[in-house]
Amino acid sequence: MTDENSRGPLQASAIDVSSLGRARNTSGPTIELGPLAAQIAARPVVPAISRVVLAGAVRLVDFALITLVGLALQLAYVFPVEGIPLSYVIAIPATALLAVASFQTARVYDVSTLHQIVPQLGRIAAAWAAAFAIALAVVFFAKLDGMFSRVWLTTWFFAGFFAIIAERSILARLTSHWIAEGRLTRRTVIVGGGEAGEELIEAIQDDEHGDVEIIGFFDDRSDDRSPPMLRGIAKLGTVDDLVEFARLTRIDLLIVSLPVTAEERVLEMLKKLWVLPVDIHLSAHSSRLRLRPRSYSYIGSVPVLPIYDKPIADWDVVQKWLFDRIVGGLMLLALSPVMLAVAIAVKLDSRGPVFFRQRRYGFNNELIEVFKFRSMYVDQNDATAAKLVTKGDPRVTRVGRFIRKTSLDELPQLINVAIFGNLSLVGPRPHALHAKAENKLYNDVVDGYFARHRVKPGITGWAQINGWRGETDTSEKIQKRVEYDLFYIENWSVLFDLIILIRTPFALLKTDNAY
Repeated sequence: MTDENSRGPLQASAIDVSSLGRARNTSGPTIELGPLAAQIAARPVVPAISRVVLAGAVRLVDFALITLVGLALQLAYVFPVEGIPLSYVIAIPATALLAVASFQTARVYDVSTLHQIVPQLGRIAAAWAAAFAIALAVVFFAKLDGMFSRVWLTTWFFAGFFAIIAERSILARLTSHWIAEGRLTRRTVIVGGGEAGEELIEAIQDDEHGDVEIIGFFDDRSDDRSPPMLRGIAKLGTVDDLVEFARLTRIDLLIVSLPVTAEERVLEMLKKLWVLPVDIHLSAHSSRLRLRPRSYSYIGSVPVLPIYDKPIADWDVVQKWLFDRIVGGLMLLALSPVMLAVAIAVKLDSRGPVFFRQRRYGFNNELIEVFKFRSMYVDQNDATAAKLVTKGDPRVTRVGRFIRKTSLDELPQLINVAIFGNLSLVGPRPHALHAKAENKLYNDVVDGYFARHRVKPGITGWAQINGWRGETDTSEKIQKRVEYDLFYIENWSVLFDLIILIRTPFALLKTDNAY
């Protein structure tokens, strides 16, 4: 129905959720966690491995392995007599691609079974035989059988099969190790206790093949509707505590167990949680509202309604990492003569170190150390940016004024990108810890300020090329920066990064706000 007044609770919630970007995150980074939550947050946790990326990587390895085996046998047996005819050049990768498709059909890329080699043997053998049978059928019906060596085909069939089994044996050991480390599980937190939370936890725990590890639940209620323990899972605090908890340890998934009929409570929680770089789903397990199956996502057998997804996940992470390291490394190499010249100028202009290091907020409010060329007198450096630089600021050196105007002082951040990896080439600019606008900290001025930390910060960004760089002395300036940053996060792509990077030099020609 299209009548706005006829929307049910779920539909109304969907409309309201879309406006949460304007809701304030009132919980700062200084909340003190309870003893149990602090203990769990302090435990060392290894980074997660995306199951999507792992399955894709296995496909690529299979394709490469089958191709290399076929090519090696061709070079060893056929090449001395026939060279490398075009028929082999086409047939080898085509058969390898057909084998990967056959493996996909046989579901041998299911990550939950990669750590077990024996159950896969039958399916791998059947899929490999089917792929070869299809390839031979094409050769036969196309009357191309005289173009290929029978000895080569037979040897490739058996050698390829044993190569795949050897690869899967190694992979089984690796995945078993990763599972033991927790790299292939989604560290999950339940939001909301009581009966709905208990039913949700029970359903997830009953899924033997699931990849979800529930590490605790959070609930603002403290009465008998929210007991301290649900099916062996401890309550770790309130929703405000959860925001701080998620900044201290790896959380991959948040599931809100409140029924959709509790619309106000759901929205109040989401106003606090949306700033986190995690997937947020609303459980529909205990809801009597039933939508079409395609409306839901599923965690095992549990139906959920996706509310927020990580802005950059799975293969997007790989693409952005490669873009940063490759392009950032090339830029660092190409601009090294310029950086050397600036370093010499800084050193000759005033005493003190060439580089200025400043702690700033990075991804998920992580504190990172950012490199810049020093632009202030060494005894007047303001590491926390308690006082922003203004026009004609006496703290800035002669060389400092020039390199700040031209943004040459930012070039050392290529070291952060290409070597340390705690910055991206493109992303929201990292702000200093105590940066202020109108004598207020940025997070007190801008609603949803911390949501810009859902992705890694960058040297340049969408806000900067649209004129919002330099001094942020008014609320409007920082609000506009955050507005553009959130647009970038919600619309990220490698192409978008490339466009911003290309436009950055032209944006730097406008120096009105850079002091």
